Amino acid sequence: MKKNVFTLLAALSVLAMILAACAKPTPETVVVTQVVTEREEVPVEVTRQVEVEVPVEATPEPVEIVLWTKEGEADGGLQYVQSLADAYTAIHPNVTFEIVNKDVETLREDFLTAGLAGSMPDLLWTVNDHAGPFTDAGLIMPVDDLFDLSQYVDAALAAAQLNGQTWGVPISNGNHLMLLYNKDLIETPPMDTDELVQMGQDLTTGDQYGLVYNQTEPFWLVPWLGGFGGAVFAEDGKTPTLNTQPMIDALQFLYDIKYTTPIVPAECDYDAADTLFKEGKAAMIINGDWSLGGYKDALGDKLGVARIPQVVGHEWPHPYTSGVYLMLPISLEGAKLEAVVDFVNFVTSANNQALMIAKLNRLPALKAALDDPLIANDPILKGSADQMVVGTPMPTVSEMRCNWDAMKPEMQAVLAGDKSPEDAAAAMQEAAETCIANLD
Repeated sequence: MKKNVFTLLAALSVLAMILAACAKPTPETVVVTQVVTEREEVPVEVTRQVEVEVPVEATPEPVEIVLWTKEGEADGGLQYVQSLADAYTAIHPNVTFEIVNKDVETLREDFLTAGLAGSMPDLLWTVNDHAGPFTDAGLIMPVDDLFDLSQYVDAALAAAQLNGQTWGVPISNGNHLMLLYNKDLIETPPMDTDELVQMGQDLTTGDQYGLVYNQTEPFWLVPWLGGFGGAVFAEDGKTPTLNTQPMIDALQFLYDIKYTTPIVPAECDYDAADTLFKEGKAAMIINGDWSLGGYKDALGDKLGVARIPQVVGHEWPHPYTSGVYLMLPISLEGAKLEAVVDFVNFVTSANNQALMIAKLNRLPALKAALDDPLIANDPILKGSADQMVVGTPMPTVSEMRCNWDAMKPEMQAVLAGDKSPEDAAAAMQEAAETCIANLD
């Protein structure tokens, strides 16, 4: 007797329960009950069991990302990084983070050491001038093929480019020094160095100072060097030019505002300057855009932002500009690389760039975020942008490390009254040349 099959119904509820119980990444053979209706003279229902292969969705592999960041707690930067990591984990529960704070120099040194030991972190949140030593050591990977870099500000990308490749994804644009002032103490900021000294002397009394800045790092020397018409390199971008009249003049100026026409504390590192300004014991501070969030919290509407005063008879000081970047260690691969790339895109998304503007008052690196009203309507950010336009890009070549190391002790010696600006400039040049000669 010929049989005609009219219907073939799968028992979907049974299959659903089986699938829910499975959590394997490969197809699994399951037994499904099928009901077959056959027509003869009298309809008969027959059940039978067949084996079918059902693809089972994989459970995401757990990934832990160790992220080293130069951000600290004082300005809310570290808290911002942690909040992004927490938000990402909330969306992707299989990805967790260990956030490790290191100051800029320690991060550089520790990462180079970790590279030699084969124990690198999974992601770096750091400054662009680390690109030089990290690429020379072969410790980070280019990011050109991993991200759509066309969405970022050209100047921000340029600061992380070497040898035709890009070595970091920009988070913020600027990272430059500027003059910040307390409006309770200063109505109009000084426009040139003569006004700075006069105003500073009027405001320096008792435990209050006219100006504070980090007297221990040459990053705060470089703007004045540019203001006097100098630069740390010749036109080739690699030959140091530290023993010059502009360097001598810049060192002399910093000596004078400490000893001849004192407007700064006798001793002052970064933390001391930061505290004095937040407590209202300093009328002005020279600090970077990374500090704006903390100062807005401390001073509110009393915070003002302006350019570092122009050097009389010369130029506007030229602070280094760069930004903050996410750099990927060369050791990344597989699921960890995929998670890191996705997290980087998450960090630099338009929403999180706007969040960074609101929380940290930094200029974004994403082109789309530059149009955010948070910038156009904020005098603090407008002031920061005004300073940035007279800045100069920070060199990323490895020779720059030799310049930093050469300038630091000599600047400190001048400010301690132990060495003349002339002798310090000569010693800088000699130390930088020796260092560069030994780079290879």
